[in-house]
Amino acid sequence: MPVPAAVPDQLRRRPFLGTAATSAGLSTPARLRSSSWRRLFPDVYVHADVELTHELRVRAAVLRHPDAVVSGRSAAVLWGVPMAGPDDDVELTSFPGAHPVRTAGIRMRRADLEEREALRYDGMWVTSPEATAVELAGGPDVDEAVVAVDQLVVLGGADLTVVRRLADAALGPGCRRARRACALADGLAQSPQETRLRLLMRRGGLPAPVAQHRVVHGGRFVADVDFGWPAHRVAVEYDGLWHAEPGQFAKDRQRLNRLTAAGWRVVFVTAADLYRPDQLVARIAAALGPTVVR
Repeated sequence: MPVPAAVPDQLRRRPFLGTAATSAGLSTPARLRSSSWRRLFPDVYVHADVELTHELRVRAAVLRHPDAVVSGRSAAVLWGVPMAGPDDDVELTSFPGAHPVRTAGIRMRRADLEEREALRYDGMWVTSPEATAVELAGGPDVDEAVVAVDQLVVLGGADLTVVRRLADAALGPGCRRARRACALADGLAQSPQETRLRLLMRRGGLPAPVAQHRVVHGGRFVADVDFGWPAHRVAVEYDGLWHAEPGQFAKDRQRLNRLTAAGWRVVFVTAADLYRPDQLVARIAAALGPTVVR
């Protein structure tokens, strides 16, 4: 019988079960203990050159618990929302009758998921974007719960109407928090910081702005702004790290000049401003003018 290669092509890119690899003659227990392999969970390995990401850990965890459903922040990652890193526990859901063995690095909960709440995704069962949003909406921090819902709508493809319907029907721990967070979400924020800024302005008593407002002047497109009060011609823009990208400064200046020429005033907000909410709200209120009631 030929001796298998130390690193067979079948085992180079994805996690695999050590017992399955040895049964197929692709490796041996001794070889799996070598530096060529990284042990992710009991009997689950991956080649050492493969980048360790949360999605990779999810795939490894599903090999360990094939009947479980990927849920929570792990499901969000699979739907394109970066809510967990490579060192974070994988979140799985098992059905009430199951008794999975506890595994370090895997957080398992039990829930009776309805058929529409779980989808088949690349060989894994994953809670739907809408069910994932409702689960995360029940977290203890309201702002972060709303962030999760907004991001799952914008990046994960969740339908906000369906999310709210599921939240209204939800029972059990966190269901009231979930309903509140889903009601506060608007599914428009292009970044988590935009959601946090919107909630901060709401708590500060400012009139509700139009999120992702399109400014048109003289029949011509001027710019899309994060938040706008068209009647006051005031915009609020979150100034994130992407503005430091090469060439972005000149584009931002051109865009600001167009807004100014159209009679708009722009209030720029940075991450540091979010830690001074009273000052920030006062600055925006001053831009809106003395007629604004807070």
